[in-house]
Amino acid sequence: MVELTAPVGSWASLKAAIDNGADSVYLGVGDLNLRSSSALNFSLDDLPRLVRICHENNLKIYITLNTIVYDDELEKINNILDRLQQNGVDAVIASDIAVILKAAERGLPVHISTQANITNIEAINFFSQWATTVVLARELTLDKIKILSEKIKAENILGPNGELVRIETFVHGALCMAVSGKCYMSLDLEGKSANRGECHQICRRKYKLFNAETNEEILIDREHIMSPKDLCTLPFIDKLIDSGISVFKIEGRGRQPEYVALTTRIYHEAIQSVYDNTFSQTKVVSWMEDLKRVYNRGFWDGYYLGKTIGEWTDREGSSATELKEYIGFVSNYFAKINVAEVYLDAGQLNVNDKIYIIGPNTGVIECQVNELRDNNGNIIQFSDKNIVSFKVPRRVRKNDKVYLIKNRKND
Repeated sequence: MVELTAPVGSWASLKAAIDNGADSVYLGVGDLNLRSSSALNFSLDDLPRLVRICHENNLKIYITLNTIVYDDELEKINNILDRLQQNGVDAVIASDIAVILKAAERGLPVHISTQANITNIEAINFFSQWATTVVLARELTLDKIKILSEKIKAENILGPNGELVRIETFVHGALCMAVSGKCYMSLDLEGKSANRGECHQICRRKYKLFNAETNEEILIDREHIMSPKDLCTLPFIDKLIDSGISVFKIEGRGRQPEYVALTTRIYHEAIQSVYDNTFSQTKVVSWMEDLKRVYNRGFWDGYYLGKTIGEWTDREGSSATELKEYIGFVSNYFAKINVAEVYLDAGQLNVNDKIYIIGPNTGVIECQVNELRDNNGNIIQFSDKNIVSFKVPRRVRKNDKVYLIKNRKND
């Protein structure tokens, strides 16, 4: 069965990935990773707890060290890799040859990042001397991926572990307008390098085109001319499995815990359905509606099915059909009766409202308030800035945040 690896940018996202069927997670520690400015990014001191939680829950943990690295940072790399080795992480994701070599010297399994832009069998053969897994360039078609998978077997290309090199690809999430994310717009225009984890997402902004000679505006059918829609492979995930891909990766270390929870659950369900022969387009329609609820820029197939030009979003920011609004926090939990006590310090809660409860040890709980009681135990229909209580499906913790789920108005 293929492995599903989920993005983690916070403790709540880690718990969400565990609860919703991830086989592995990937995350950054420190500042030498490509989401260093958009995700929580754990510290090296967090490693013992991270590894313990993952391994106790039978998940593998992969650490991203996938920026370009300068000479004066090699000592920092040595220190990070030593800590990763000491704490027993399952692999390092890297593209810089210095990081790859230093990880391999320590016996750390290496996954070659998509930033290495691997598109052919010679590149896979080259990296196999250090790597157990290669993350292919995002621009490859399924036909080309299947050829690579077959050649790995035919040529018996083995990694350092003596097993066939695994192919990993992205199945969901943001796509960049540059080849495999190797973009220099942010560096050129604002002095912040995407290849150093500092992307300011210049491509996501609105633009107008002008003829430089006449200064006349060139009419185009959209303003977001460099901002691709998000990748979504659910409709043809069975074809991805048939192509020989071993690891499915969800993008989104900078996104919220509810995104991690929902995308992980849906892709886990989809993968299971392929293997038990229940995969159907009826299920796909339902899954797609669910995926639209959390952050997305609209969806397209990526390049897997042969498209050579991207599909572009028609808006800035998210096209999610739902929004979350903070309304309060958990002040107590009564385990024997599965009841949460919540202090509403920022909004109103009504009977039948749908909510998220999110916390670092709780992960993401999504539920509906079927009955609401005030601080005296009386049944009420709504409350505003008071202490209330209601049943929850499982344990919550003090200080977990409570969010109202609201339908997004068309704009």
